Amino acid sequence: MKNIGLIAGNGRFPFLAAQAIKNAGDRVICAALKEEADKELENFCDKISFISIGKFQKILDFLKSENVKEVIMAGQVKHVKIYSAIMMDWRAIKVMASLINKKTDTMLKTFADEFEKDGMRLMPSTLYLKDFMAKKGLIAGKELSSSEKRDADFGFKMAKAVAGLDIGQTVVVKDTSVLAVESVEGTDECIKRAYNLGGKGIIVCKVAKPNQDFRFDVPVIGIRTIEVLKENKARAMVIEADSTLILDVDETSKKAKQAGVTIIAF
Repeated sequence: MKNIGLIAGNGRFPFLAAQAIKNAGDRVICAALKEEADKELENFCDKISFISIGKFQKILDFLKSENVKEVIMAGQVKHVKIYSAIMMDWRAIKVMASLINKKTDTMLKTFADEFEKDGMRLMPSTLYLKDFMAKKGLIAGKELSSSEKRDADFGFKMAKAVAGLDIGQTVVVKDTSVLAVESVEGTDECIKRAYNLGGKGIIVCKVAKPNQDFRFDVPVIGIRTIEVLKENKARAMVIEADSTLILDVDETSKKAKQAGVTIIAF
């Protein structure tokens, strides 16, 4: 039995990760990010401490005090938090000052190196959740028409190109035109912006980066994603097979079908 560190953000991902770790016979030592994580996580972890995002040394000290050697990250941390007035400790300030830019990959890889310095390895977020990864093909809803398939192919290629620049991992298209590209605002806001511009029938494409580091920032969809797609009258969502985590897959598929939204993995 190992003590696995779980750094938890918001959403369902941390709950599923915690349960999967326990199902594997290991203990969950959770450093829950106070500004993001759900209080209910207390019921899923062997030990938990709610710590502010900016208190990096405190996170490290907590995990080390529980003899954690392996750590996974699960759950979203809104990128706009980077620009908010969070109070950072000396360790976080030191890391941020060393960055050559504030791209997601740059920041997270730099923080991963800090874990290594303190004797902990940051492991893939999907380590205990391989069965939740999307398989290629139709996942939910009706088959796409020929014109919709053309949009899906177009959007997928555009999304891969944008993801390769570490701008965002979602592109929304309609009639082979890009309506919105995700940036720091996140996927939900990107979808809303696209609907405001293009109306109903948009196709959302969410992909992994060409060299995705699954220790962090794994593409994730779930029930909340379907709700946003429904609210914004999307026709379909294209995701990347073997690189996208589907939370609560049965319920997510059911909700998509009820909403008339097709989910397909390329």
